[in-house]
Amino acid sequence: MRASALTTAAAAVLALEALALLVIALIEAFGLGAGDAASLPSALGLIGLTAVGAVLLGALAFAVLRGRSSGRSGGLVVQILAIAIALSSLGVRPFPAVFVFSLAIPGAVGAVLLFLVARREGAAARRQFAEGDGADGPGRG
Repeated sequence: MRASALTTAAAAVLALEALALLVIALIEAFGLGAGDAASLPSALGLIGLTAVGAVLLGALAFAVLRGRSSGRSGGLVVQILAIAIALSSLGVRPFPAVFVFSLAIPGAVGAVLLFLVARREGAAARRQFAEGDGADGPGRG
């Protein structure tokens, strides 16, 4: 079964965020190689966690594309966290506009897309259940 355009768009947002995190990890790794790190263990930990986040976002994008509800729910949690971090940065002075908009805009777009995909999949599951015999529905045995 081919994924819908909405599902593909939601997966693309997650994949682009994964790519952005991977680029950040590479920039940090090159900075570490140039001697820009104040603390080697902290820099290595940050690079490692950023790479793990990129892999996680990539896995969520793949799961969304495959129609897995775990990918949609995990992706939605990540988008909400991105929006929360962006909103918490509004009080920082000087105002980090690029940082706030870089998190808030893709986070909001991704959250809306994932929400719409989840609604569509839920409606399709309810329709499929209604068309069936209805005896052994989800969670009924």
